[in-house]
Amino acid sequence: MRVRKGWKIATVADRPPSTARRLTRPFERFSRKVLDQPAPKGFARWSGPLIADALGNVDVQYVWRSLRKQKIDLVGRKSWCESNDPDFASKAADVVGLYMAPPKNAVVLCIDEKPSIQALERAQGYLKLSNGRALTGQSHDYKRHGTTTLFAAFEVATGKVKAAHKRRRRKEFLDFMDEIVAAYPGRRLEGILDNLNTHKKKDDWLKRHPRGTVHYTPTRAKWLNQVEGWFSILQGKSLKDASFTSVEQVKEHINAFVETYIEDAEPFAWTKSKAHQRRVKGRRLRDL
Repeated sequence: MRVRKGWKIATVADRPPSTARRLTRPFERFSRKVLDQPAPKGFARWSGPLIADALGNVDVQYVWRSLRKQKIDLVGRKSWCESNDPDFASKAADVVGLYMAPPKNAVVLCIDEKPSIQALERAQGYLKLSNGRALTGQSHDYKRHGTTTLFAAFEVATGKVKAAHKRRRRKEFLDFMDEIVAAYPGRRLEGILDNLNTHKKKDDWLKRHPRGTVHYTPTRAKWLNQVEGWFSILQGKSLKDASFTSVEQVKEHINAFVETYIEDAEPFAWTKSKAHQRRVKGRRLRDL
């Protein structure tokens, strides 16, 4: 076995497999160093054979055994988002505090928009396979009929949702906020928003609506906004795999879902005892 790219760890000359098996820990370090490098030119990710080739005279089965031992999954994928907000702790405490102990006689609303909802038209139906099994399917081809943006306000105490279809601009967002205020006459409103530029600089609007207070989630921490959870429900139960022939049909479809949803709406059970500022540093392979 040979080690490429001049690693500082002592190189290992070609040795019989029995000797290579005794080099487990150095080999594990070598494989982690390989995985921390960009994949070979033209490849999107590392695979067992590519790792074996990069390390030299190594059997791919030995690579797979080593990866399993280290619990390294080359296929599984997980995305992450690190908040770089220096005021993360105070902002997160403010938002979570509204969830756990809202002000008396106040309505806590999580507000955001879901942009670029596409009106895609494609053939759909149940297909019967040769073995007798029937399953739903859709055609590969589709037609685009435009997009729409959905504004939504999720009421934390009840789980009910107020939604509207508008253009994704500051003017339309403020119009939606006006509609929310009008829907709760005489009530104190606590709105939770993310840091999108159209959500900022609301001093003039707040002066016109003294019953409203705005709270912002930490930068790059939209997961603290409960309306994002409702958007996931909307996507999974209403929009995924649906077919539409026009933007208006999309809007009618979403409105019907909202009406049905609020009939049995329930608040989300907030079970997170701590809101951590997630850090990837120290968890990557290069840090092990």
